[in-house]
Amino acid sequence: MTVARSIALFVLAALAEIGGAWLVWQGVREHRGWVWVGAGVIALGLYGFVATFQPDANFGRILAAYGGVFVAGSLAWGMVVDGFRPDRYDVAGALVCLVGVAIVMYGPRSA
Repeated sequence: MTVARSIALFVLAALAEIGGAWLVWQGVREHRGWVWVGAGVIALGLYGFVATFQPDANFGRILAAYGGVFVAGSLAWGMVVDGFRPDRYDVAGALVCLVGVAIVMYGPRSA
């Protein structure tokens, strides 16, 4: 159950951070205005709170593992929201990152 909760939190964190960054991008680069930027800043702040609910107490480990989730999540976001089509190297890189996440977060550790 702890692994499932952790994965769900990583997904929620990815939605908040990637979505927030996308909103800021839309507000600034696509000239949609400061309301979009403000919504993005709020979403980015929510990301910071979501990360605190991870069961592991080590900030560095959580953030390092989330980096891999961010890579894969960003490619997925681009596919769903922006019509981006990753090539085989994008996919391979994302899979390597997710394997890294699994090792960092869920590898057996001595107490």
